[in-house]
Amino acid sequence: MPASDAPVTGALASPGPAAPPGPARPTRLDPAIAARLRRTPDGLVAAVVRQHDSGEVLMVAWMDDEALHRTLTTGRATYWSRSRQEYWVKGATSGHHQYVRSVALDCDGDALLISVDQVGAACHTGHRTCFFTELPVSSPEARA
Repeated sequence: MPASDAPVTGALASPGPAAPPGPARPTRLDPAIAARLRRTPDGLVAAVVRQHDSGEVLMVAWMDDEALHRTLTTGRATYWSRSRQEYWVKGATSGHHQYVRSVALDCDGDALLISVDQVGAACHTGHRTCFFTELPVSSPEARA
C-alpha cells in the first residue's frame, strides 16, 4: 500500500561508476543527514528495529533517504519495500504500529538503529519478533 506522503523535491542520483551511491528516488531528507549515509548500490540502508525499553530486536528492514525522512518527521516507522518497490508504514494494514522513539546512525553510516514502541507483532508472520528461530552454535568453549 503506497504511503500518501509523496516526495515533493529532490533529484535522482546520476548513474555511472564514478558517482557515489545515493538516493534512488526523490527525497526531502536533510542533506546533512543524507551526506552521512553509506547506501547499497540500490540506495538503501539497513534498519535494525528494537523495542525502546527492553532492547529486544524486533526486525530488520530497509530505508532509502525518503523513508528515513518520513520516519524522522512523522514518528511512524516507514520503510522501502524491495519486493513491491513502494514505501510502507509499519502497521498501516496490520494495525501493528511502530511509534519511533529514537533513530541512531552507526559509525560507518551504513545501518540505522530504530528504537520503537511496538504495538502488536513486529513480524509479518504474527510473531512478536522476526528472530524466533534459534540455530545451534558449536563453539570451542562449549566442547571443552
